[in-house]
Amino acid sequence: MAARHTKFYLDKRNGKWLGVCAGLADYTGLDATLVRVGMVILTIVGGFPWTLIAYGVTAWAANDKPGELAYDSVEDRKFWQGVRAKPGNSIRDVRSSFRDIDRRLSDLEVHYTSSNRRLADEIDSLR
Repeated sequence: MAARHTKFYLDKRNGKWLGVCAGLADYTGLDATLVRVGMVILTIVGGFPWTLIAYGVTAWAANDKPGELAYDSVEDRKFWQGVRAKPGNSIRDVRSSFRDIDRRLSDLEVHYTSSNRRLADEIDSLR
């Protein structure tokens, strides 16, 4: 089965111990240091045995992040984090982009096929 961008994975490449906090940071789009500090504070404040148990169960149950899911750019990482957080917004954004591209192509076609003599002369001079 192919790896999915929308699934939670342990991020052992960026992790300190088992990759749970780095995986949570990658999944949610937060900074890994912020997730780690939050985990420590939560453990100290009162969730001592339960946060460690949850950390261990997550490390045991989750899969390692496949190599093919490594992001090539910050833009890719932000896109997939947005898809995980709000999939409806992602679909809306893609549809909006396609509508914008379609509109621009339509404008270009109208401009190209119009009876603009100056434009026709410029195109002929390029040939």
